[in-house]
Amino acid sequence: MFRGRYQHTIDPKGRLSVPAKFRDALAQYGESLVVVPNEHSLEVHPLEEWQRIEEKLNAQSLFAPEVRQLSRLYISRAKDIALDGAGRILLPPDTRKQAGLEKEVTILGGGRKMFEVWDRARFDEYERTQGDALPTLFEKLSALGV
Repeated sequence: MFRGRYQHTIDPKGRLSVPAKFRDALAQYGESLVVVPNEHSLEVHPLEEWQRIEEKLNAQSLFAPEVRQLSRLYISRAKDIALDGAGRILLPPDTRKQAGLEKEVTILGGGRKMFEVWDRARFDEYERTQGDALPTLFEKLSALGV
C-alpha cells in the first residue's frame, strides 16, 4: 500500500523521482508500472494491479454503454512505463499534459495499491475547497464499519 504525501519536481526531461517509501512498496511488484490520467491527476499503478482492473472490466459485457465509455475515455489513456535504476519514472509528454503536470508536484499515497501525482497548486486548491468534507466522510466510514 502507498501512503503519505511528498513534494517533488518533474525534471526538464519529464522524469519524476518516486519517494523511497513508495519504491519499497513497488519492490514486491517489479519495475513495470502503468500511468493513467484521471479527472484531477495522474495515477501510477503497478502493472500487476492495473491488470486486475482490466480483468474486471473485461468480465463486463462488451456492449454495456458505460463500459465502452470507460474504456474509451480512461483505459485508453493508460501507458506502460518502468521505474529506472535511479528510482525515477519517465512521464510521457502527452500524459503529463492530460494530467496537468508541469514541474512542481505532490505525490499522494492514499492507502491504496496505487498512488497519484498532482500538480502541486491544483492539489493545494483541491484540499482547500474539499477539506470541509472530511467530517462527513468520517461519518460515511463509520457507517461502513471502518
